[in-house]
Amino acid sequence: MAYYRRAGNIPPKRHTQHRDPEGKLYYEELMGEEGFSSDSSLLYHRGVPSAITDVRDWALPDQSTAPNQPLLARHLKLHDLFDASWQSVDVVTGRRLVLGNGDVRISYVVAGTASPVYRNAIGDECVFVEAGTATVETAFGHLEVGPGDYVILPRATNHRWVPTGDGPLRAYCIEANSHISPPKRYLSRFGQFLEHSPYCERDLRLPSEPVVVDETNVETYIKHRGNGPGGLAGTIHTVPMHPFDVVGWDGCLYPYAFNVADFEPITGRVHQPPPAHQVFEGNNFVICNFVPRKVDYHPLAVPVPYYHSNVDSDEVMFYVAGEYEARKGSGIANGSISLHPGGHSHGPQPSAIEASLGAESFDELAVMVDTFRPLELGEGGTASDDGKYAWSWVGGR
Repeated sequence: MAYYRRAGNIPPKRHTQHRDPEGKLYYEELMGEEGFSSDSSLLYHRGVPSAITDVRDWALPDQSTAPNQPLLARHLKLHDLFDASWQSVDVVTGRRLVLGNGDVRISYVVAGTASPVYRNAIGDECVFVEAGTATVETAFGHLEVGPGDYVILPRATNHRWVPTGDGPLRAYCIEANSHISPPKRYLSRFGQFLEHSPYCERDLRLPSEPVVVDETNVETYIKHRGNGPGGLAGTIHTVPMHPFDVVGWDGCLYPYAFNVADFEPITGRVHQPPPAHQVFEGNNFVICNFVPRKVDYHPLAVPVPYYHSNVDSDEVMFYVAGEYEARKGSGIANGSISLHPGGHSHGPQPSAIEASLGAESFDELAVMVDTFRPLELGEGGTASDDGKYAWSWVGGR
């Protein structure tokens, strides 16, 4: 983000002495992307950010994947993955991998307890809150989040998830091996949102002022590059001072939240293609959302999508709320994922085409991830596959 922010106590000039009231020097840390050549922030710590007192392995949740072979469209029922034991599950260690490739991993979790302090050293995370509320505590400050929120967490951000409601916190976790940002076509060459963008800086919710935590010998869970499945590994560092010891920071790199209800849909006389619904992008994948909206107003318009062959990408749709018109009659419901792989033409259920004619609006909410390398099934995807969706266009089998 090229959207500058400053919070807390910082010196007037960067890389100069900054001391507490007793004269002790704060420790300045640069958190930056692309080798000092992209967005960054400067954080001022009470303790030494590199210090550790102990280390041990963290056995990550199962990160293995299996090819989508034979090639099939699939319906994954995510709400079947968790039972009443969700109350003891946390958003970090309880994730179940649904789909993944070398660019992005999609997991799902239903949680009821606070996570450990965590940082993803592989890439940025975009976590969509399907249901429930939480405080996302970070070294930059806190974010209060709830249903419909996207939470963008830059790579290596120390944070933890603390559920705050009575019900379960349902989170759809999109983990990149790169950075996640608004689409470049929405931004000026200096990074400001342009007039044609469906959202802008006013819609972003930024962290609170930094919250300093006085704790010692704190465990920090780190997901990082390694030799495990997917090239991943996990380590737990014990640090002498809590990672949330930042007294101030400034820059253009920080976590933020954006609610899907603040996305202004782009509509037209005839059906608009998926890029009109894009909200974020990463390396070799995009994130789109389909929100309640007025639909095509040409007198002969067909509001549901035309059949399309994903020549270059796999399409993943997560159905969140309302009734997704194009999938009527397929078994898809809220909490479902549809996977439409590249190399296979897909589109609406045949009965949905005639049923949509004359519609003035659609009441639906879905999050889509399109990837430019094939997705494989994680253990959560295999466990939740209904096994029959591929035949739904001919009425089942």
